[in-house]
Amino acid sequence: MKKLLMATTAMALMAGPAFAAGHGSEVKIGVILGFTGPIESLTPTMAAGAELAMKEVTDSGMLLQGMTVTPVRADSTCVDSAAATAAAERLVTSDGVKGIMGADCSGVTGAILSNVAVPNGMVMISPSATSPGLTHANNEDNGLFFRTAPSDARQGEVMTQVLIEEGIKEVAVTYTNNDYGKGLADSFQAAFEAAGGTVTINTAHEDGKADYSAEVGALASAGGDRLVVAGYVDQGGPGIVRAALDSGAFDTFHFPDGMIGASLEETFGEEIEGSTGQLPGTDSPGAAKYAELVGDAFDATSPYAGEAYDAAALLMLAMQAAGSVEPGDYKSAVFDVANAPGEKIYPGELGKALQILKDGGDVDYVGATAVELIGSGETAGSYRQIVIEGGKITTTKFR
Repeated sequence: MKKLLMATTAMALMAGPAFAAGHGSEVKIGVILGFTGPIESLTPTMAAGAELAMKEVTDSGMLLQGMTVTPVRADSTCVDSAAATAAAERLVTSDGVKGIMGADCSGVTGAILSNVAVPNGMVMISPSATSPGLTHANNEDNGLFFRTAPSDARQGEVMTQVLIEEGIKEVAVTYTNNDYGKGLADSFQAAFEAAGGTVTINTAHEDGKADYSAEVGALASAGGDRLVVAGYVDQGGPGIVRAALDSGAFDTFHFPDGMIGASLEETFGEEIEGSTGQLPGTDSPGAAKYAELVGDAFDATSPYAGEAYDAAALLMLAMQAAGSVEPGDYKSAVFDVANAPGEKIYPGELGKALQILKDGGDVDYVGATAVELIGSGETAGSYRQIVIEGGKITTTKFR
């Protein structure tokens, strides 16, 4: 398929119209993330990662013979599906974007996919929507949906490995009451119990409450060696942790990806010393190159910033491979540029990749997060294991 696509691209180059039409013109790419809502402290760096890739491509002058890539931001809110759908609809109908980098949280991502992307034939690549339910969306998305973040089916297995190795055999679990929280909690419970652990309670909490003493009371009654908080770092998750600390119900916690961010250590510091967690991350050569590329512009290790860079990069490389910015033309090229065969491409090398594709060659985009798309259009993924040490989020290993 890849060779056939390259041959088609080469023909387009000889004919000229597809590439020549891009000279000096503009292509808009939507960046839809929860700039307000329960992960609002994480999304600025995610957007910065995606927009860094777009600037790199624009500066190279290589996309379809010199197209400028313009990011157009929209607010998914992370939790309000109606607002997210309306924002995405504006991106497509009013702003005229040719691809969507996003969304972020699983529920709004699913809503945008079914209500906007599929009806309008729009490609979207999420850097952070991790619900296992989205794996099956590939069967109904007309080949339009991809994600550079791994499914929480994988995260549940990694959480289990971390806790079992820590000697934790009994845990209580609380999760934010939405697709992300429920999917992760269920995946984790299945994996943990299969490994011989016990989940004493697995219960939802609602975001936005002022008092979580009742929820923590139920968790404390069930007991456990550690409390797993599958919540959001800027919403109900910290409320659960504060109530647990103040009541003495739990003094150590385990945090999945949605709870890990700078505001966690800023809020609790050494109060949660020894707590553990994990989030997607890799120590691959691409991660180091990404950090070097970012420099001091923003925190390159912030959750999902690398995945956002990669999502935007894949959109633009697929456009180049297909010789077109139209989603219907380039959607089938996403897999081709993401996977072998081809020359491995790392952060800072997007101009090089565009030239290879223009010349009819193959690229294998590795990116910041060791991208390798599997059959469902998602990455298998690696994880960064963390511990709170000296009040700071500290990396202990990669899995």
